Amino acid sequence: MNSIRVLFGIVATASLVACSGPYMVSAEVNSYGTWPADRAAGTYAFERLPSQQQSQRQTDLEESARAAIEKAGFKPAADSKTADVLVNLGARVSPAERAPWDDPLWWRWRGSYGYWRAGGLYGGAFGVPWRLQSDVLYDRRFEREVAVLMRDRASNEPIYEAHASNDGSSTGDASLVTALFSAAMSDFPRARPEGHRVSVQATR
Repeated sequence: MNSIRVLFGIVATASLVACSGPYMVSAEVNSYGTWPADRAAGTYAFERLPSQQQSQRQTDLEESARAAIEKAGFKPAADSKTADVLVNLGARVSPAERAPWDDPLWWRWRGSYGYWRAGGLYGGAFGVPWRLQSDVLYDRRFEREVAVLMRDRASNEPIYEAHASNDGSSTGDASLVTALFSAAMSDFPRARPEGHRVSVQATR
């Protein structure tokens, strides 16, 4: 009984550590555009569609992206009429369910403890969202993606675009969105259309 108490104490402590502090986020990044080599980052302002004018969600996205944009060298403009570039933001989360045997070289059955995947244990015993559908056990995953589009205010031409995405067993939180924007802007001012991995540090 004492060993069981110790085990639960260790698990509880590990859960608390996992829920706070710095952690690494790895994302697939693509970037596009024709940013002039001799052009400084300049000033920026966020641009919203009419349907986004009163959107708290859009406000939250802007706050999540602000640090990444300013780290790239941009400064906030007094208003959109004086900004050098206008920035549009987007984000989405898409559920994706996978059967454990979709990739037989990756997954391995480990009795009643779930499935073993390189880097950790995934399964019902540790609260990862498995569910049974048509007598088949599926791993519920979520694909998370953010996008940044910059337009030259004077010409109205799009001059830089970046996307960052990853997946996981949850929809993620604000710190993950912030990290994805940081990954998306990591190439600026270069354009790298081919998908490549970028790792950034996030803090819950």
